[in-house]
Amino acid sequence: MTLNEQYVLDAYRAAQHGAPAPPVPGTHDVAVYRELREYRRFRAVVAGRPARGRIRAALRRLAPHRGQAAGC
Repeated sequence: MTLNEQYVLDAYRAAQHGAPAPPVPGTHDVAVYRELREYRRFRAVVAGRPARGRIRAALRRLAPHRGQAAGC
């Protein structure tokens, strides 16, 4: 059963019992991603690592700068 099918079934059951309908799938996704990002930043600070830009800094170390040939 897909997510949408489950939602329709739950909404139907809620309507039959007079209960409020469940939230539409994907309604709170952005908030969840933001909370996850904040949690990971918090854990990084507690562990003594930089909280921001770790991936970008690693790529900057590995990749040559723009306008420069590799090995220069």
